[in-house]
Amino acid sequence: MENQSYGYIRVSSKEQREDRQVIAMREAGVPEKNIYMDKQSGKDFERKGYQRMVKKLKPGDTLFVKSIDRLGRNYDEILEQWRIITKEKQTAIVVLDMPLLDTRQGHDLTGTLIADIVLQLLSYVAQTEREFIRQRQAEGIAAAKEKGVHFGRQAMEPPPEYEEVYNAWSDGELSARAAASRLGISHQTFLKWTKNNGRRSIL
Repeated sequence: MENQSYGYIRVSSKEQREDRQVIAMREAGVPEKNIYMDKQSGKDFERKGYQRMVKKLKPGDTLFVKSIDRLGRNYDEILEQWRIITKEKQTAIVVLDMPLLDTRQGHDLTGTLIADIVLQLLSYVAQTEREFIRQRQAEGIAAAKEKGVHFGRQAMEPPPEYEEVYNAWSDGELSARAAASRLGISHQTFLKWTKNNGRRSIL
């Protein structure tokens, strides 16, 4: 049976457009019927299009992807999918945005070694960059908190009539629930406000 060319396209959400990847596949000579696509994030590989395509791959076929991150979202996933396709399926991979990642070239030991080295380097750099971004975000949040910046929903401020209602509750004229109802807030919010007043809450 004649060797086939396949293309895999992934966009991270239904709102994103796949046109650029489709055009790249056509220019690479991939038949329309052999282009598989998923519209979801790469957090896992339980993707219908991807799984259907992998089952079709045979020794001698070629898989085209626009960029290396179409195969996975982290270092381990990319390497694992590369291993499955090139070793288990014995299918060549062509990464259109990175000409060095083309296992069709000669299939000799040197070509395969270069592709593997470039792949591992690119995957490692991508993973390290993601971890660096997360670290910078965490450090930025910590620094902001030290400066008194508060994150999340801003605390509700007591209304002007709070003091009057608070005094009535404090004098035993109102229960906490009745006071909260009069202020139009939850029972827990009222108790939190009374606690901030430095007095013991009485149910």
